[in-house]
This record gives sequence, C-alpha cells and structure tokens, in this order.
Amino acid sequence: MPTWLTGFLLKFQRVFAIAVVIAEAGIAVTGSVVRVTGSGLGCPTWPECVDGSLIPVAHPEVAPLHQWVEFGNRTLTGVVGIVAALCVLSAWVDRPRRRRVLTLALVQFGGVVLQAVIGGSLVLTGLLWWTVSIHMLVSMVLTWAAVLLVASLREGDGPAVPLVSKNVTRLQVVQAAVLGLLMLAGTFVTAAGPHAGDSATPRLQLPVPTLAQIHADLLFLFLGMLVALGFVLGRQARRAYLVLIATVVAQGAVGMVQYWTGVPEVLVSVHVLGAGAVVIATANLWTATRVRPHLEDEGLRSQTAGSSVASHV
Repeated sequence: MPTWLTGFLLKFQRVFAIAVVIAEAGIAVTGSVVRVTGSGLGCPTWPECVDGSLIPVAHPEVAPLHQWVEFGNRTLTGVVGIVAALCVLSAWVDRPRRRRVLTLALVQFGGVVLQAVIGGSLVLTGLLWWTVSIHMLVSMVLTWAAVLLVASLREGDGPAVPLVSKNVTRLQVVQAAVLGLLMLAGTFVTAAGPHAGDSATPRLQLPVPTLAQIHADLLFLFLGMLVALGFVLGRQARRAYLVLIATVVAQGAVGMVQYWTGVPEVLVSVHVLGAGAVVIATANLWTATRVRPHLEDEGLRSQTAGSSVASHV
C-alpha cells in the first residue's frame, strides 16, 4: 500500500468512524422516504433496477420518480459500503493492529453486505411487511455498533470495566432490550399503517391504534428506566445522559404529533431520524458508563502510530 495512502487512512480513522455512524442512521431515513413516496418497487428487480439495466430506464409500469427514489437509496448503500471499507482499511494498516477496532469495522462492512441481501429479498418478495421490519432493525443494530467503533478509537484495549454498580449495568442491559422492543413495535405500527412502500403491498392486519398504544407503552417504560438511571449515574456520564433524555423526549413528541395528524409523510421520515438518534444516544451512554484501560504495550503502539502518521503525511 502506498505510504501516502497509509498516512491518509491513519490520519482520518476517527473521521471515517463518525461518518459510518451518520451513514448507518441516515440510510434508514432515506429508506423511509422510499416508503412514504410509494417507491419501494420503483426498481422492481434486484440487483438490476429493471430487467437488463442497473440504472432507471423508461418503464411502462413504473413512474420515473419512483425509480429514481429507489435507485437513490440503493446508491447510498454503496456510499455506506465505501465508508465502512475505509474503516476496515484504516484499522488494518494500524500497527500494532487492534483486534477490537478491526472487528467492529468488519461488522460495519459485513452489515452493508447483509443489508444489500435483505434489501434484495425485500424487493423480490414484494415488500412483505416483516422483511421491511428486519431491514430497519438491522440498520439500528449497525448504528449501535458504529457508535462502539467510534468509542473504541479513544479507549484502550483492555477488558471493559464498569464505572457504575452491577445493578446499574443490569438496568442498562434491560433498557437496551426494551429499546429493541420499542423499535420492533414501531415497525409494526408502520407495517399496519398507510405507508406501505407500494400500493399493492399486503399490510399487517392488526389495528393501528392498538399497535400505537403498545409502542407508546414501551416508550414510557424506556423513559421510566431512564429516569431511574438518572439517580444512580456518576458525574462522568451526566452529559451523555442529558443528551439521551432530550432525544427521547423529542422523539416521543414527534410520535404523538405524527399519530394525531394522521401520520403525514414528512413526520414518518423525521420519526425514523429520531429513532436513529435515540439509538446513537443510548449507545453513547452505554460507552460513557464503561472504560477500557490501556494495556502496557499501548504506549509503544501509540508512539509507533504517531511516528507512522508523521512519516506518511
């Protein structure tokens, strides 16, 4: 690998990691735009957009707008893949190589491949509601892992040491599980609601008010656990905690307005953006309550990395 490229990768390693956080959360938002515009089958085949062409072409059964909206979302998958690949390369050229950083970077790249396969299956099955739910949930898991990747660059390589009591750690684990259920319930609300991604897509045959109530109840449970955490967290996590509180309250407000106003298209995308923000803020609080100590050989690693960057740029 050219020395200038190695220097570039090492110098901007943290930038790549932050970019992958934004990309993983952002592509879920563009996916929601595909859904609310009815463009889910704008490219009715996969991996081609239409039979015989990877890009949109005139098609008697598909409007050009729907084609380009769906094709744009597919193209963004490639952008996420490039950013994830840069994360992998920067972790690979670092010396000595840090296994946890490389593993988390590989999770991002593998996740992009997995999402491409899920997205293709989604199209080929005609946007079945449960495939859409899986697509969304995997994006949120990858967003969480991307936050861990950013944190790994400032942490040591030692085992995680909690900065809070065991009971607080257990509460955070349960809270993360509740967040997963909250996201799942949100996908069910959308699956039964008016935005199917395509007019011919079968819907989840359950009452929207009931699903929305379950979603709201899980939100209140999550908020309650968050309030409980506020009484036991140390000062070192206070900022991350307040950011999470503000994000959850804002997301809940958007959800209520969305329900009261008949689920307008723009608020669906705003709500998906908020979901990604809640995942990022929760993962950030998770990392703020743990520390990974630096190992004895990390001083040498830091000196080596520093001299390597200096010699390549």
